[in-house]
Amino acid sequence: MSQGVTDQNVKRKNQAAFWTKWYVVFLAALFCCVLWGSAPASIKTGYRIFLIGESETASKILFAGVRFTIAGLMVIAAGSVMERHFLLPDRTSIGPVLVLMMLQTVLQYVFLYIGYSHTSGVRGSIITAAGTFFSIGLSCFVFRFERLTANKVLGSILGFAGVILVVTAGAQESGGGVSFFGEGFMTLSALSSALAGCFIKLFSKKADPVLLSGWQFFFGGLFMTAAGLLAGGHLTFTTAACTPLLIYLGFISAGAYTVWGILLKYNDVSRITILGFMNPLTGVILSALILHEQSEALSLTGLLALVLVCAGIWTANRRSAM
Repeated sequence: MSQGVTDQNVKRKNQAAFWTKWYVVFLAALFCCVLWGSAPASIKTGYRIFLIGESETASKILFAGVRFTIAGLMVIAAGSVMERHFLLPDRTSIGPVLVLMMLQTVLQYVFLYIGYSHTSGVRGSIITAAGTFFSIGLSCFVFRFERLTANKVLGSILGFAGVILVVTAGAQESGGGVSFFGEGFMTLSALSSALAGCFIKLFSKKADPVLLSGWQFFFGGLFMTAAGLLAGGHLTFTTAACTPLLIYLGFISAGAYTVWGILLKYNDVSRITILGFMNPLTGVILSALILHEQSEALSLTGLLALVLVCAGIWTANRRSAM
């Protein structure tokens, strides 16, 4: 065995040892969840300052496309610096990049961007957490990454109960009702995210998750930008805050999905998804603070739904996290 191959194997073992330490896993997952939790408020703020109306679907897709093009460039640049060479997909990684592009960027975020304009940030944050329970089902029954346990069944029941509660009673309390283009699209976004997470776990066995993340964001962003422009979408830069907001939204995806993908590469899916309980929690808190949705976040229905979802995520995976 050559010295170069030996050094590469040592490097991989050291990376695996680092990314499986419990405190590294916790802090990295917290970092991701805080970024994701700020997304609802950031997207809704973007609609306001870019003058994107509720019915302007093309502009929403364009908004998302620009964000993910920026995110892709960020990930590719950072990954290239870390690896000391330009991250360029080879023949074997083109297919995985295209699959992730459609699931994790195009489908997930077309549904999410349209959904957020038809529902509140609080409701959207809780519904998005359904992706965790979709991930468990897909991991156990479709991809066969892990076995179904009583904890996973109980946790999924608790979690979906919370989602159903916020979709029905919560929507009625807020006076907005239930909308297929709101709560329905948010649920489809969560399902697409769960599929993407499982494919990342599958693909990262042979490919660099940073490379996959960067190029799928970049291609997906270009695809949505072109689609939004061709459909007549527009972005009106009304204030000096518009550009920093776009850059921050790009960083949310670049930072969170890259780190989450690395965590999935070196850990069991359930060990990572248990920490996803922080995602709806931070999303609700930040939506309440930034979007002034305290009345919904602090309502009995909102609090109960949040507790059920967080308890469900924890219960479903707590044994795997030991």
